[in-house]
Amino acid sequence: MVQQEKNRVSVLFMLFGTLFCVCLITANVLETKQLSFGPVNLTAGIIVFPVSYIINDVVCEVWGYQRTRMLIWMGFAMNFFFVMMGAIADWIPGAPYWHGEEGFHTIFGLAPRITLASFVAFILGSFINAYVMSRMKLQSEGHHFSKRAVLSTVAGESVDSIIFFPLALGGVIPWEEMPSLMICQVTLKTLYEIAVLPLTIRVVAFTKKHDHEDVYDKDINYNIFNVLKL
Repeated sequence: MVQQEKNRVSVLFMLFGTLFCVCLITANVLETKQLSFGPVNLTAGIIVFPVSYIINDVVCEVWGYQRTRMLIWMGFAMNFFFVMMGAIADWIPGAPYWHGEEGFHTIFGLAPRITLASFVAFILGSFINAYVMSRMKLQSEGHHFSKRAVLSTVAGESVDSIIFFPLALGGVIPWEEMPSLMICQVTLKTLYEIAVLPLTIRVVAFTKKHDHEDVYDKDINYNIFNVLKL
């Protein structure tokens, strides 16, 4: 009975995992649209991508780094599958009567350089976010969730931007514009996190109470490739 309880799959964890993957895939599609707010240029992906960091924080806070590590790799795998299937469909010639080739290519014909930059930035940014969240929880003995959520997002989003923009857009946009673009992205995504923080706090409290979980990552292996260790 104890072993069955230990191996029980949480319905809430599955829901968070599903939403996490959907957010990543949706962000990929929305990234193809450019937005302008005065002097600030963004992609529509900013609408949903920060949600993945919020889920990262919730899962790490409730179930710990090891479950979060599995979640990140699962999100990566699902996103990779989506991108590859889209690329294959884009490569196959369309029917003679179909006239949506250009629009389809705009969404699914992601440049290999941008795709690679996106994957690397996501993996490293997400793991930095989870690591900071995990270590700060131990140091604070579980207190100051709001502070931990914001600082982990700043760390993760900073790494994400530092990797993504030079890899994806280096030589495409002027190098002198890179710092302001990175700072703008990190700032807006962090403000997003702060704006929904009251909701995040309630979700964390409900999840802990519902699943009777509140993991502290003592003496664990932070190796990002140790996926099967739960």
